[in-house]
Amino acid sequence: MRCTNKFSKFIALTLSICFCISLCGCSNDELPLDFKSTYSLATTATEDRVSGFSEQIAVTDSDVSGKTGFQPEENSSAGLFDVNNKEVLYAKDIFDEKNPASLTKVLTAICALKYGNEEDMIICSDNVDKLESGASVCGLKPGDQLTLGQAIRFMLLPSANDAAIAIAEHISGSVDKFAELMNEEAALLGATNSHFVNPHGLTADDHYSTAYDMYLITNAAIKYDVFNTVINLDSYSGNVTDRSGALRTIEVKSSNKFIDGTYSAPEGITVVGGKTGTTSAAGSCLVLVSKNYSGNTYISVILKASERSVLYNDMIKLLEEIK
Repeated sequence: MRCTNKFSKFIALTLSICFCISLCGCSNDELPLDFKSTYSLATTATEDRVSGFSEQIAVTDSDVSGKTGFQPEENSSAGLFDVNNKEVLYAKDIFDEKNPASLTKVLTAICALKYGNEEDMIICSDNVDKLESGASVCGLKPGDQLTLGQAIRFMLLPSANDAAIAIAEHISGSVDKFAELMNEEAALLGATNSHFVNPHGLTADDHYSTAYDMYLITNAAIKYDVFNTVINLDSYSGNVTDRSGALRTIEVKSSNKFIDGTYSAPEGITVVGGKTGTTSAAGSCLVLVSKNYSGNTYISVILKASERSVLYNDMIKLLEEIK
């Protein structure tokens, strides 16, 4: 594993980010005459920015024990976060860097919604047909035309990797350029213990995240109404136009076993939706957005469960911490 210097690394890099943001907000005559010699993180403006930033998120620098005695598997990371009250209700190894698998697609959705429009037309390149054997796909073909909104739904519901490629190339022109954008956006969100090299989460060197960073990323994603709507769908059907001009219908179903009814949340908890992720390297992963009976919002994350049944049973136990 790479650096897992938990909260100290998070704060140091967040300070750097906020300082840069504060400079970007200055007029030319407000900038230091000699930036290199006057560079300092200990400015009142920066401290105010950091204070304001930390007040918008749940923060911890250590594990947090829950009320129920829940303990996930030894190699798993797990976290439960109260979105509205900015509290960490449970945390185990949430700063450990792990392969996030298709939880990556939450950040891809953020970039798509921030830099594109749902009505944008996408033309799929040959790369949508060049994924590794066994990768989850919705069946896009080179030359297919569809809207960005359709691609986001195809990507988030069944975790279609071909749709993620189509989105990346539409937004940035290439997967590599899109990965650069992902890392920029992650840094702005404070997700500084993550690094992404592709838009889908298939196993790759130097592609990693943490349970805490996935909370930060999902916390940003739920600010988009489209994201909240899509993750709550159990299925979606959309027409794409192939390169000959013929229409073809693609039908997909949610991979989230809470949404399709295979598993049920504890009484009083409603699962809005989330994102699944499974690879041999990542194990079984899940980030959920849920609400309690009074409508308060929670984000829960489990990374690297040994198998899907363990993942969902542990997630149910984690959600019981809300009560």
